[in-house]
Amino acid sequence: MTTTTVKLHDGAALDVEISGDGPTVLLPVNPRPVEGPKAEEMRKWGVDPALGRTLIDGLADAFRVVAFDYENHVLANPKADTLTPANVAADLLAVADAAGAGRFAYYGYSWLALSGLQLAIRTDRLSGLVMGGYPPIGGPYAEMLAVTTATHAMSSPEPPAAPAEPAEPAEPGDWSKAEVTMSPDQTKQFVTLYEALRGFDDRAVQDRVTCPRLCFAGSADVIEYDQRWGGVRVDIAGPFLNRRAELESLGWEVRVLDGLDHTGAMQPPAVLPVLRPWLQAHLAVD
Repeated sequence: MTTTTVKLHDGAALDVEISGDGPTVLLPVNPRPVEGPKAEEMRKWGVDPALGRTLIDGLADAFRVVAFDYENHVLANPKADTLTPANVAADLLAVADAAGAGRFAYYGYSWLALSGLQLAIRTDRLSGLVMGGYPPIGGPYAEMLAVTTATHAMSSPEPPAAPAEPAEPAEPGDWSKAEVTMSPDQTKQFVTLYEALRGFDDRAVQDRVTCPRLCFAGSADVIEYDQRWGGVRVDIAGPFLNRRAELESLGWEVRVLDGLDHTGAMQPPAVLPVLRPWLQAHLAVD
């Protein structure tokens, strides 16, 4: 294993960990297992505290895995006005450059899957693209703009006009009752991202995605948000279930993970049996 750092579009430094040999795969995951009380809270919500490490170890015997914790990086170094699709794609290319990868595959989940699509339409260096937990066509861009805008409003440092009712603790999986703990700058950067994607036509750009490509999601990946969050329904599973033939006609291999929700479909026991065989089948040995 080797480590390096890369400067991103705003000058902030990001740590990169490189493991294994073979075709290069970029993984925007945390290579260090979370420990202590935070790990216990993650387990309550069905999240493996060692998710990133498990994915890396599950691939590094066959691939050169370039791991970097982009999500926690943007939370620690908020890019309130600059987290645009173009800048995210530039950051991902900077990571590949720092790893010495001319060509590389990319796997991302949720908004990091969306980022992979933005990368794919801006470069010809991808040897493969895997999008998990976000559809390549029919993506909920408007809904996510509403959710992130509401989240940003709730993160405002301004005190409420009237005493708030005591909040009921959120049950694991009930995202609608989860409390916002991020700062205004942390939440604003995601508003910036989805504002830049307002009106983005994911169907129209499909001819610009030329590498082998796979998408997957859980069949139960639907989140209903209450009015605090904009009262929207974020339906990730819908396009996978209702537009599968169209996706396949556009060159996507499609996997639907039966019964899994957004959290369940991102855990290593669900991801690795889909991701690893596909990468082995589609990536040529460097």
